[in-house]
Amino acid sequence: MARTAAVAVAVLGPLLWGCGLALQGGMLYPRESPSRERKELGGLWSFRADFSDSRRQGFEEQWYQRPLRELGPTLDMPVPSSFNDVTQDRQLRGFIGWVWYEREAALPQRWTQDLRTRVVLRIGSAHYYAIVWVNGVHVAEHEGGHLPFEVDISKLVHVGPLESCRITIAINNTLTPNTLPPGTILYKTDTSKYPKGYFVQDTNFDFFNYAGLHRPVLLYTTPTTYIDDITVTTGVDQDNGLVNYQISVQGSAHFELAVRLLDAEGQVVAHHTGAQGQLQVPSAHLWWPYLMHSYPAYLYSLEVRLTAQMAAGPVSDFYTLPVGIRTVAVTNSQFLINGKPFYFHGVNKHEDADIRGKGFDWPLLVKDFNLLRWLGANAFRTSHYPYAEEVMQLCDRYGIVVIDESPGVGIVLAESFGNVSLHHHLEVMEELVRRDKNHPAVVMWSVANEPASFLKPAGYYFKTLIAHTKALDPTRPVTYVTNSNYAVDLGAPYVDVICVNSYYSWYHDYGHLEVIPLQLTTQFEQWYSTYQKPIIQSEYGAETIAGFHQDPPLMFTEEYQRSLLEQYHLVLDQKRREYVVGELIWNFADFMTDQSPQRAMGNKKGIFTRQRQPKGAAFILQERYWRIANETKHLPSVVKAQGLGNSLFTL
Repeated sequence: MARTAAVAVAVLGPLLWGCGLALQGGMLYPRESPSRERKELGGLWSFRADFSDSRRQGFEEQWYQRPLRELGPTLDMPVPSSFNDVTQDRQLRGFIGWVWYEREAALPQRWTQDLRTRVVLRIGSAHYYAIVWVNGVHVAEHEGGHLPFEVDISKLVHVGPLESCRITIAINNTLTPNTLPPGTILYKTDTSKYPKGYFVQDTNFDFFNYAGLHRPVLLYTTPTTYIDDITVTTGVDQDNGLVNYQISVQGSAHFELAVRLLDAEGQVVAHHTGAQGQLQVPSAHLWWPYLMHSYPAYLYSLEVRLTAQMAAGPVSDFYTLPVGIRTVAVTNSQFLINGKPFYFHGVNKHEDADIRGKGFDWPLLVKDFNLLRWLGANAFRTSHYPYAEEVMQLCDRYGIVVIDESPGVGIVLAESFGNVSLHHHLEVMEELVRRDKNHPAVVMWSVANEPASFLKPAGYYFKTLIAHTKALDPTRPVTYVTNSNYAVDLGAPYVDVICVNSYYSWYHDYGHLEVIPLQLTTQFEQWYSTYQKPIIQSEYGAETIAGFHQDPPLMFTEEYQRSLLEQYHLVLDQKRREYVVGELIWNFADFMTDQSPQRAMGNKKGIFTRQRQPKGAAFILQERYWRIANETKHLPSVVKAQGLGNSLFTL
C-alpha cells in the first residue's frame, strides 16, 4: 500500500507541485559552475548600534548615504555572528532596536563590464527585519530572521562601471505579537524605578534572542538568462528510481534545457530535455537514513544546462543539484521511508555557541555532526526555526533525517492568531518550502512549537496553515509540536503525525521519578485513542549542571537526568512497538536563554555542555540509539555499537 502511494506521488509529482502557492522566483543555493561565480563577504564589517531614544537616528541622519565611519564611532563586527556576545558592552548585549552593518566589496572587472553578467547580493540570515542599500540606493527589505533573501544589483554595479560597492544593512531585532517568533515590548512607566522611556523585550520562548548577520553574506553571478529554480520530487517503481523535475528560467522565453542525472561515480544514468520531465533510473540507489542501510545517504547529481540565443550572442548557464531518491509515507501507526518503518531516535538542537551566538561556524557544525553520529542519532528537529542551508546539505550527505521547523515558537497570545500573523506565517512557510524542498533529508514540515492551540482561533489558524503547507508540498507530511492537553488541542486534527512535548517529574512532581511511567503511558494512550495517528515524543529531558552528582538522584544532577531518561525509555520501548515512531531528547547541548532565577547561564538540559562535552546522559543515549539501530536495521550485517571505524562513518 505504501509503495503504491509512493509511486502515485512520483508520477503526479510535477502536477502536484504546480498546485502550490509559492512565492515568485526561486532561491537556489549559490553554487559555482562554469557560468556562475561567488564572492564571500565574510570577515569584519563596520558596525554601529543606534542608541538614540527613538532608535531612528540612523534613518534621520541617513547613515546609508555615506560610510559609517564618517558619521560617528564604529566597531569591527565579525560576519557571520551575533553581535550580542562579541563586545564587552553590557548595553549592546541586550540591545533592542536598529543596528547598522557596512562593508565595501571589491568587484571583479568581468562582473561589472560584461552586461550579460547578472550580479546578485544574497544574505543568508539577518535577524529580524532588514533593510539593504547599495551605494546609498535602497535595494531590498526582508522580514524574518532565519531564511535567505537576495536582490539583483546588476544595474547599480554596471554604472560606471564600478570597481567596488558599499553595502549597508540595517537590522532591527524587535519582536511584536505579529512577528515569527512573536514578542512584546514592555514599557516600564514607573519613573521611581525606571528611567523615562525605559522598555524591555518580552518573549514566550526559552532561548536568547540573538541578532545580527547570522549566516554568510555573498555576491554571486549568473548570465542574464539563467536557471531560476529547480523542483525535484522522487519515487520508486519496483527497482526503478523516478526523478521528476521542473525548471524555471528567467531572462528569455526562448531557450533549450538539457538535463543529466549522474551517479556518485560521475556516470550518466539518465538524461532528458525540456523544462519538465521524468528521469527513470534502473536499479537505483536509494537515499537511506544513517544506520538504516549499509550505504546511507546516496546522492545523485542533477546537471542542468541552459542555452539561449540572445541579441548579444549565445548564453549558457549551468547548475548542479544533489538529488536523493527516496519516498516518505505515513500510516496510522508508522512513519515509512522507502516503504520501511522508520523510528526517529535523535535530538532537538539550537544554533547556539559561545561568543558567536547563532553565527554560522563550520568547525562547530562539523563537530556537532560527528557527535550526532557517535551518539547513533538518525534525526533532529530544527527547533525552533530553520537552520542554515549548509546544515541541510550535511544532513543530505550524512543521512540525518530532519523535521524542518518554522520560527513559529511562542505563539501564545490571542493577537498572534489574527489575520496579520497568519498572513506572515503563510509567507514564511512559502520561503521555507522554497528553500528546502529538494533536500531528501527533510521528511516532514513543522509549522510551530508549543502554540496555545487550545485558544479558539487556533483551529482555523492551523487548519489554514497546514493546508497551505500541503499545497506548497504535497510530498511530505506536516505537523506542529504541542504541549497542550489532547482533549483541547484544536489544531491536532489537521496534522499527519502527533508530536508531543512533556516534562514529567521536572516542571511538576519535582523529584518523583516513579510517576513517569504511568503519566507517560496515559499521555500516549489518550492521544492515540483520540486521533489514531503515529506519535513522536518530540521533547523530554531534565536540567543538569555538568559535574553535579548525588545518589540517590536529586534534580540538577547528572544522575537525575540519567534516571529520568531511563524512566521515559521504559514506556517508549513498549509503545514504539505499537504507534510511537520517534523520540527526540531535549536538548543536544546546553544553550543560552534570557536571564532569570530559573536559568543558570542558560538552559542546561543538554546531554552535551555548550562546549560540546558529554554529560552522563550522552552515554545512556548512545547505548540506547545504537541498540535501537540494531533492532530496527535493514542491514545484512551487525552495526558496530560504537560506530568508530565503521563504513557508515565514511563519506
